Amino acid sequence: MLRHAIAPSRRYTKASHDVVRHPRLTSDAKILLLYVQGLAAESADRPLSEHARKLGITGRAYQKAKELLAVNGFLHERREQGVRGLWATAQLLSNVSLTPAEAATVCLGRASEGSEAPETAMCPGAPDPAVGEPAIGGPVDRVVGGQLPVDEEREKNSPHPPSEAKPVPVPVPVPVPVPDPEVKPDPVPAPEVKPEPGAAPDAPLPPDVAEGERVLLSLRHACRELYLGAKEARTLAALAAEWLRRGITAAQLRRVLTSELPDGGVRSAVGFLRYRLVHKLPEEPRPEVPAPKPVVAAMIPCAGSGEEHLFRPVRGEELCGPCGRAEARRFWLRQRELAEEQAAPLPWRERFAAVNGPRVEPC
Repeated sequence: MLRHAIAPSRRYTKASHDVVRHPRLTSDAKILLLYVQGLAAESADRPLSEHARKLGITGRAYQKAKELLAVNGFLHERREQGVRGLWATAQLLSNVSLTPAEAATVCLGRASEGSEAPETAMCPGAPDPAVGEPAIGGPVDRVVGGQLPVDEEREKNSPHPPSEAKPVPVPVPVPVPVPDPEVKPDPVPAPEVKPEPGAAPDAPLPPDVAEGERVLLSLRHACRELYLGAKEARTLAALAAEWLRRGITAAQLRRVLTSELPDGGVRSAVGFLRYRLVHKLPEEPRPEVPAPKPVVAAMIPCAGSGEEHLFRPVRGEELCGPCGRAEARRFWLRQRELAEEQAAPLPWRERFAAVNGPRVEPC
């Protein structure tokens, strides 16, 4: 690597290698520190955010640079209340890492040099130069009393004098009747509790209705728009039970009610589910027609040769299976013999000559 550097004669800032090569400071934090270090004395009383804004360091980048400078000891802040009761944030930015105690020492030294610094340029831990020294002596208790009371003229000063206390009535003892242990008191009838109008009875639901109600209440887990209350699910349980009676399982019913929801969302879960339960109700399963029982024919004697034997016909045949195959074999043997006895057919030329006569040659 080649290096070429010309030392500037003016308008430069001395940068320590500890700052330039600091491993935990970002480039924004280093540039901000060197920029503030090279400022004139009259520009040092401005807040650090204003200097960062001039450099284009804003937002999260400024917060990160400020946090790194504070963590590594280059920036110290402290909020203090001035003479007029206004709160101000004092910032101390150093080109070397300082502890809080060292930062307070630096600020005490600067405060002792002069008290003309503005209120916003105070250092953390430095006393306010405008506040005077405390009074001589220790704290004492407050003295109370020492004045004679003044007689009050109630008739003139108090237009509403306090009212006189009323006499308290003496309570008169009232005889309490003693119950006779031999006389049993009449039992007090319990108040009749009338059921509320429209309240559902406590009778157990049929199994299919209870299963339909459970399916309707479980729809809230699949889609929050289909949330039903207990009374709403009870009103639709009979319609859901009809689906279960027609052979639809609980999983299939849940899939039908939660699939293909409207694009604009479900406005009323009760109305939407009632519409689907009524209009998408499957048809009733048709009763299965039992297949007709086969008619078993009676046993009949076989008409073939040989010993007499019985068989059960299927299509009205007169021969059993073995006899029928033997008869078919004999039939085709006779047909072959007849075909062999016949003369061979004439060639086509001879058949043509026999039909049209002999061929006549042209003259």
